[in-house]
Amino acid sequence: MILVSKYIVPKGYIGITIFPFVFLKYDALRGNTVLVNHEKIHLRQQLEMLIVPFFVFYGIEFLLRLFKCRNWNLAYRNISFEREAFRNEKDLNYLKSRPFWEFLSYIKK
Repeated sequence: MILVSKYIVPKGYIGITIFPFVFLKYDALRGNTVLVNHEKIHLRQQLEMLIVPFFVFYGIEFLLRLFKCRNWNLAYRNISFEREAFRNEKDLNYLKSRPFWEFLSYIKK
């Protein structure tokens, strides 16, 4: 379910996914199929990890990457969940063939 809320989406971002919702900053973004696909990939990741563990793992991985590279955006883009979503967001059929827990293949040291 896609909802629009400029207050829920953090500053500097245009979308956020909190299962079962995708929050977009602006209504016009509903038509952005690449962005919506990116967020749908996050929905699948969250469902696979039973939601709460996803956010725990996401937060820990973000903090580790932030500590390592000392750059917020670089840390965010290198989280395994984000790497998978960014790499496959343009493939609108990706979720049809995506292997279970595929984000694990995007973990790097």
